[in-house]
Amino acid sequence: MDTLAAALLAAILTLPAAGSARADKPGAVLSEVAETVVVVREIDRQARTVTIETPNGERETIVVPPEAQNLDQVKPGSKFRMRYLQSVAVYISPTGGQPDAVEDTVVQLAEKGATPGGVAVKVTQVQARVEEIDHAARTVVLTGPEGNRVKVTVDEKVKRFAEIKPGDIVVVRYTEGLALKMIKE
Repeated sequence: MDTLAAALLAAILTLPAAGSARADKPGAVLSEVAETVVVVREIDRQARTVTIETPNGERETIVVPPEAQNLDQVKPGSKFRMRYLQSVAVYISPTGGQPDAVEDTVVQLAEKGATPGGVAVKVTQVQARVEEIDHAARTVVLTGPEGNRVKVTVDEKVKRFAEIKPGDIVVVRYTEGLALKMIKE
């Protein structure tokens, strides 16, 4: 199991159960993984920030956590293999759930003296109540944990949409994972 997968699994397992997805309820999962090589352009060791440049020329500044012990090995021109994961899972919770939201982050960093790199995974889970539903227009009005209401259009790819009804609890789990490892030259 690669480091990103291990950190992702750890982050998901630390979230409180909001009811498990059931095979007899509608749901969908969408995932995307991208991998690229980025180049370090600037380092501010005092502020613990590193500015990287992507292959298409975009620059992004990353805050390096205090726990990262190998910043001294990173120099302008250093290359890092970067892997990014984004996943959204949506399903109907078993009966009896209430709107709520939880978030957890797991960070794993290279040991002192090892090749600089690390993994960060953030998982956010939100439960919202279905207030209104228009099956013909494929729209749903949801109430979130703070009482906020939002109307969303449901994609045609979501199977068994006709089974969703007012009072159901929709669970959305959004996962972002970022893995960086310096390429030794």
